[in-house]
Amino acid sequence: MELHDVWFVLIAVLWTGYFFLEGFDFGVGILTKLLARNRPEKRVLINTIGPVWDGNEVWLLTAGGATFAAFPEWYATLFSGFYLPLLVILVCLIVRGVAFEYRAKRSEENWQRNWETAIFWSSLIPAFLWGVAFGNIVRGVKIDRNLEYVGGVGDLLNPYALLGGLVTLTLFTFHGAVFTALKTVGDIRERARKLALRLGLVTAVVALAFLLWTQAETGNGRSLVALVVAVLALVAALVANQAGREGWSFALSGVTIVAAVAMLFLSLFPNVMPSTLNADWSLTVTNASSSPYTLKIMTWCAGIATPIVLLYQGWTYWVFRKRIGTQHLAEAAH
Repeated sequence: MELHDVWFVLIAVLWTGYFFLEGFDFGVGILTKLLARNRPEKRVLINTIGPVWDGNEVWLLTAGGATFAAFPEWYATLFSGFYLPLLVILVCLIVRGVAFEYRAKRSEENWQRNWETAIFWSSLIPAFLWGVAFGNIVRGVKIDRNLEYVGGVGDLLNPYALLGGLVTLTLFTFHGAVFTALKTVGDIRERARKLALRLGLVTAVVALAFLLWTQAETGNGRSLVALVVAVLALVAALVANQAGREGWSFALSGVTIVAAVAMLFLSLFPNVMPSTLNADWSLTVTNASSSPYTLKIMTWCAGIATPIVLLYQGWTYWVFRKRIGTQHLAEAAH
C-alpha cells in the first residue's frame, strides 16, 4: 500500500472519529429543545457534554489539517468550492462554543434562553450541513480540467446531498438521545430512551434509502459489507435501547456511524473528489497528494502523537463517566 493510500485511510478514520464523538454532542445540543422540559433539565443535558465537547472538535481540526498536508489539491478544491456551507459550519461552531461558555455567566431568563437557542441551532445546522457536504463529495461535483470547482452553491443542494443531510441530522440526534439515556438518571433518562426509539425508526428509513442509493451509484463489494454492518448495528441499537441497555445501545449507534462513514469512503476510493464533468478530471489519491517525502514525515509525526492524544481523551471520558440528574444540580448549588 502506497503512503497516499495510507493517508486516505487515516483521514477517513479522523472523520469517522469526529462524527462518532461530535455526533452525540450535536445530538445533545438539538435535544435541549426536543427533550428538556425546563431550565434544570437543559442544564443537565449541557453538563453531560460540558467536559468533552471541545475535545471532540479536535478531531475536525486534525482531519482538516491532515487533508491540507497530505492532499493539498483536495483541500484547495474542497474548501474553495464548498466555501459558503463550510463557512456557515465554522460560524456555528464558534457561536456554539461561546454559547456553552456564556450561558451561565448571567442569571437573567432572557440571557440564558437566548444562549440555549443558539446552542440548538448551532448544533442542528452543522449536523445537517456535514451530510450535505459529504453527499456531494461522494456523488461528485463540477470539477474542470484545472482541478477547480466550477459549480455554484445551488449545485450542492441536489436531492442526494440533501438526503445525506437528513441522515446525519437524524442519526446524530438519535446518537445524542442514546448518549443522554446513558449519562442521566431519573425521568429524563426514561424520556430519552423513548425518544431514541422514535428517532431511531426515522433514522433507519432515511439512512437505508441514502445508503442504498450510494451503493447503487458508486458502491462495490466492500461498501456493501459496510452497508450491512450499519443496518444491523442500527437495528441492534434500537433493541438494546428498548431493553434498557444504554451502554450497548450507545456503542451500537456508534458502530452505525462508523460503518456508514466507512461505506462512503469505500465508495469514494480511489477518488477523493469525483468530477461530474469528466471522470478524467477527478481528484484521486494520486493526483491530489503531497510528495512521498512529505507523507513520510507526516506518518512518523502521526505515529508518535496519535497514541498520546487518544490516551488523554480516553482518560477524560473515564473521569467524567458518572450519570447526572437534576438532583445533582441542587446538590452542587447547596
